[in-house]
Amino acid sequence: MDRTLMTADWVVGHENGRHLLLPRGEVVYEGGEIVFVGHDFPGEVARRIDCGAALIGPGFIDLDALSDLDSTILGLDNQPAWKKGRVWPESYMQAGPREMYSPEDLVWQKRYAFTRLIANGITTALPIASLFYREWGETREEFAGAAAAAEELGLRVYLGPAYRSGNTYVKGAGEIGFHFDEARGLSGLEEALRFCRDFEGQGGGLIRTMLAPDRIETCTETLLARTAEAVRELEVPVRLHCCQSAFEYQSVLRMHGRSPAEWLRDIGFLSPRAILPHLTYLAGRNGMTHEAPDLEIIAESGAALAHCPLVMARGGTAMDNFAAYRDAGLTIGMGTDTHPPDMILNMQIGLITARLARRAAGAVSAADLYDAATLGGARALGRDDLGRLRPGARADITVIGLDDPAMGQVIDPIQTLMLNGSGRDVRTVVIEGRTVMEDGAIPGVDHDALRAGAQQRFDAMKAQYPDRTFGHPPLDEIFPASYPLRKAPA
Repeated sequence: MDRTLMTADWVVGHENGRHLLLPRGEVVYEGGEIVFVGHDFPGEVARRIDCGAALIGPGFIDLDALSDLDSTILGLDNQPAWKKGRVWPESYMQAGPREMYSPEDLVWQKRYAFTRLIANGITTALPIASLFYREWGETREEFAGAAAAAEELGLRVYLGPAYRSGNTYVKGAGEIGFHFDEARGLSGLEEALRFCRDFEGQGGGLIRTMLAPDRIETCTETLLARTAEAVRELEVPVRLHCCQSAFEYQSVLRMHGRSPAEWLRDIGFLSPRAILPHLTYLAGRNGMTHEAPDLEIIAESGAALAHCPLVMARGGTAMDNFAAYRDAGLTIGMGTDTHPPDMILNMQIGLITARLARRAAGAVSAADLYDAATLGGARALGRDDLGRLRPGARADITVIGLDDPAMGQVIDPIQTLMLNGSGRDVRTVVIEGRTVMEDGAIPGVDHDALRAGAQQRFDAMKAQYPDRTFGHPPLDEIFPASYPLRKAPA
C-alpha cells in the first residue's frame, strides 16, 4: 500500500465535475485513495509504473453485472421464448420448481463471474442473475459466498439476494399467465434485509449492500412499497428491472391501470436510490401507445437508468433516444447484463444504437457513453468518490492498452476506444489501491480451469431443459444446431 505513481500516454483526469484528458499524465495513489492527478508530481513515491501506450482511467461501474452462467446463448436463435423453455410451463410450476444448480455451484458461479468482471475493467459491480433456473429467489447463503469471493478477489460490490412475489408461466401454446405468492415474496424481502444488516461495510468497505426485487411485473404493490420503506431506513440502493419489454409494460398497465413509471411513482418506490434497468419501453416509445409522462416522472424522481445496450440489441430492441433521456436530466449509468461483461463493447453498441435512433452522428458522443460507464454509475450509487480520478477519490483504476495493431490509430483515446477497443484490451486493474489484475493475470485464478468448470456446469443445467419446456420436447428440438449436424462414422 506504498505511494505509487502511474503514468501512460493518456490519463483521464477529472476537474470541475467533468473528465479531461492528460497526455503523459500521472496518477498517484496511497493506500486506497488517489492523492494526485496531473503532471510533474512533486512528492516522493515508492513505485513508479510507466504503462506506455495505454489509457489510464477510472474503473468502470456495472449497475447490472452478470453473476451466473449466461443463458443468452440458449435464446439467441431459439425462439419464441415460451416454446423454448425460457418461461416455465404450467406442468413444471405445478410440480414444484427446483434449483437447477447446487448451492456449491451457485457460489462457484459468483466467483467465476467476478473474475470476468475484473478482467474487463469493472471495479464496482451490482450482480444480477436469472431466476429462471431457481426454485424461487436467491438466498442469503449464496450471497455470503459471493461476499467472500469479492473480498478475496478485491472487487467492489453491492450485494443483495433477489426476491419476487410471482412468476410467469406458459398456460397454453403462446399464452402467458401469472402466478403470485405474496407471502413468499415478503419472506424473501426479510431475508434480503437480514443480509443487508449483516454484511454492509464488510471487507474494509468493499462489500456494500442493496435490495433487488426482481422484475416489476412479478412484484406486488405490497412488496415494492415495503421495499421502498426499507430503502429509506437502511439508505441502500434498490434495483428493479423495469420497462424492458412490451409484454411487461402491457402487463403492468393491465394489472394496475397505470404505466410502470406511474405505478412506481404512486406507490412511493421512485427515489434517487432507485436503479432501473432497462427503460427501453416508455410511453410513446418502441410502440407503447399509452399516454403518460414516463420519462419526466423517472427523471424528476432522481432514479437512475442502468443502460444495457448489448443484451437488448441481441434481443432485437434498443433504447430509442439516448439523447432525449440525457437531455431530460435522467441519470444514465451502464450495465452489462450478459456475457461477456465487456463494458467497452456495451459503450460501443450504445453509441451505435443511439446514433441509429436519431439518424445523426452528432446526437450522442463517445464521451456520453464513457461518462455513463463511470460518472453515471457513481451518481446512481450516490458516490462522488468513484468513477473519476481526482484527489480524494478511491483508487479504482483501469489500464487499457492502445498498442495492439487492432486498435488502429489514436488521435483521441476515448474515440479510438469506441471504434476499435475491446474488454480484452484491459491490462491492469487497481481497486481500492490493490492491484487485482496485472498484465491480464489475476492472482490465484486459472482462467482455463474456470472456463472448463463453467462449461461442465452449463451442460448439466441445459440437460434439464425438456421437463421445464412446454410440451417437453427433446433437447435437440429445443436447441437445434445452426446447420445440420453430420457426425463422424462410428
